[in-house]
Amino acid sequence: MDPLRQLLEDALVERSFCEPLARYGRLLLEANRRMNLTGAESPDELLPHLLDSLSIAPLVRDSLVDVGSGGGLPAIPLAIATGVPVTMIESTGKKAAFLRAVLDELGLVGRVVAHRAETAGREDDLRERFASGTARAVSSASAVAELLLPFIAIGGTAILQRGRLEPRERNALSDAAPMLGGMVEQEIAQDGDRRVVVVRKREATPSRFPRRIGVPEKRPLCW
Repeated sequence: MDPLRQLLEDALVERSFCEPLARYGRLLLEANRRMNLTGAESPDELLPHLLDSLSIAPLVRDSLVDVGSGGGLPAIPLAIATGVPVTMIESTGKKAAFLRAVLDELGLVGRVVAHRAETAGREDDLRERFASGTARAVSSASAVAELLLPFIAIGGTAILQRGRLEPRERNALSDAAPMLGGMVEQEIAQDGDRRVVVVRKREATPSRFPRRIGVPEKRPLCW
């Protein structure tokens, strides 16, 4: 049996998900030798990333947008586990091409938009069109919220996967969310210091957001 599939089964992942997840993992690790897609270099190292992605599947609603998709985490595992259409925002051409190839290889419903989130978030067919959204960006939580919330429909949710969440960052997100049309609804503790923060979209995001390319990361709201 494929080593990654065996690891997934040993981790008690739903059996019907194990084969497509293992196929995705093989594609990711192979492509990672040619471009920087993930820090994982083996099935054992990749497994925690897959499990981390699957952990937020119960929060995902139809349809899903993923900002800064990179190698497809968490978007591809979530598409496999939930069956919802996924739109991945990834500005790097080689990474976007890899994501399109994965969608085709696995027969998943989705699309890849090869633009920066600051640009894509202003496009009529993407702005406020999604019931749920994710982003694994390493930026501050309020910067991630600024990039993600313009895509979320009113009533939908932005799902922010974070590491250690310091009080200053938590407070900045709580203050920034209403400026973007949202409200922090829930903070879920995971293993160690990891947190998942759910931001509910309550009203339309003002047209001035997101700000120009690079500004949300350089000057996070309320920081």
